[in-house]
Amino acid sequence: MTDDRRAYSSTLVAAEAERKQGRHVCVVDGDGFSRLLRGRPAPCLELRRARTGRVRPVAAARTEAHILGGPLRVRSTGRRASSDLTLDLSRLDEATAVHEATVGALISHLSRQGVTACTYASGAPEFDAGWSRDEDIFVAEVKSLTGAREDQQIRLGIGQILDYAHQLRSAFPNTVIHPVLVLEKRPSAVRWTALADGVGLRLTWAPEFSGI
Repeated sequence: MTDDRRAYSSTLVAAEAERKQGRHVCVVDGDGFSRLLRGRPAPCLELRRARTGRVRPVAAARTEAHILGGPLRVRSTGRRASSDLTLDLSRLDEATAVHEATVGALISHLSRQGVTACTYASGAPEFDAGWSRDEDIFVAEVKSLTGAREDQQIRLGIGQILDYAHQLRSAFPNTVIHPVLVLEKRPSAVRWTALADGVGLRLTWAPEFSGI
């Protein structure tokens, strides 16, 4: 960001001046732009003066507010021809569509309670959905049960969300983290509820999303 020909330094100085006037200007770097183009959140960089006197962007100090990113959106899904592939992509597409439908139903469920579902912040584990209630943070993995073995999907989801929760608790020890596994429907085996209770995991499913 010190290319004089492109006036990067003067642009950053102007951004700093705007911030001092109380008007927030978000500064992102090249990696941040790439994340935004992919529909992912990008960190807003702080501005600091280097020894040369130039203003340069640096990553903001990591705080507990950086677990959750921006509002969660349902991604569009499509159908792909599978005639030239050995993998049955039609079943994969169906499972992806069900996953996004479950995400959408979860967003609506939380919205009716006045809660905003969020994506993950830059640098946080890539959980499917997150939200806050008072000072507590909830992070969720969403699993469809379509096109795959039910027990395999649930085991995978349990492992993923417990891993995410462990990472976040280690990084943010003063924040209460609640891991949640969200399924597209009630699982056929009742044992999963007892297992979830035993490991400190909230298990819920569409369309009621009981317990969250």
